[in-house]
Amino acid sequence: MKDIIVIGAGKIGGAIALMLAATGDYKVTVTDRSSEQLAKIDKHPAISTSLLDIADQAQLVKALSGKFAVLSAAPFNLTGLIAEAAKSAGVHYLDLTEDVATTKKVEQLAQDADVAFIPQCGLAPGFISIVANDLAKHFDSLDSVRMRVGALPQYPSNALNYNLTWSTDGLINEYIEPCEAIVEGRFVTVPAMEEREEFSLDGVTYEAFNTSGGLGTLAKTLEGKVRTMNYRTIRYPGHQVIIKALLNDFNLKNRRDVLKDLFENALPATMQDVVVIFVTVCGWKDGRYLQETYANKVYAGVVAGKKMSAIQITTAAGITTVLDLLAEGKLPQKGFVRQEEITLDDVLTNRFGRAYDPAAQHLKEAV
Repeated sequence: MKDIIVIGAGKIGGAIALMLAATGDYKVTVTDRSSEQLAKIDKHPAISTSLLDIADQAQLVKALSGKFAVLSAAPFNLTGLIAEAAKSAGVHYLDLTEDVATTKKVEQLAQDADVAFIPQCGLAPGFISIVANDLAKHFDSLDSVRMRVGALPQYPSNALNYNLTWSTDGLINEYIEPCEAIVEGRFVTVPAMEEREEFSLDGVTYEAFNTSGGLGTLAKTLEGKVRTMNYRTIRYPGHQVIIKALLNDFNLKNRRDVLKDLFENALPATMQDVVVIFVTVCGWKDGRYLQETYANKVYAGVVAGKKMSAIQITTAAGITTVLDLLAEGKLPQKGFVRQEEITLDDVLTNRFGRAYDPAAQHLKEAV
């Protein structure tokens, strides 16, 4: 039985802990600085909780020592501290961050590490990178890679056509920070919230626009091999124009605390959500210019006996799958590991990764 520590007792951290514990293969300790959050963690014989302030580096290293791996479900701005402690304690490190600067720090820490450092193990970046890289391998040469993901309410009922489904801080970070892309073969940064487009899937119209972090490390991996590559977040039409007004006209991009307060007190959360995944790759194969597309929708469902939202399922399934593959020896055991080093087949045949299978939208049988 592998001894795991999950840092962050929010909805995602709780989902990760329950999914791992339900297998019988993992013993999980969930830590957080909030006793109220820890009290919400599901009771299970393989789950324990511990009060911990990760700002206390000495206590954090002590808590990690002897564990197989630490999984960070903490806010992106705290993830770097956990990575530093993981290196000091000599334990494998996995996170869910979409923050570009944090990932660069993790990569630096991994350079001479004796354990694996695997950032961006969620949905986007994470699963989306694995899908895109798998499609890219089908071509002799590439032209474009377009990655689109959205966590949306099934029943939108406000002007934004949106409900909160995950971290508000992470959402704001995606809407504000610069976005990486490849344009005419060059690695560049482009502004968030721009380059809006529309597309339809299963008769539903969506909009998509630039947001930060979704490409993960795949842009650097494919730099010089593809003409165009970008990541955009999916929303229902009308969302972007209102958000841009809030960020720019009301200058809330420079008042994140006010924007966060507005979101959390005006937009209700929902468990009735759907995650839309849409990846299109164009290129040449056997002398022909071809396109391949991966399209999928994952809905809220029952996981390990508990109702979970689609964003909980897809995010937690991403990092638990990577942990499973690491534990099975299918991934490098030290150094920096990119999501695109993981094969899509390994993910979809994994007991957690089957959550992404359109024919099985929950993990009840898997765990």
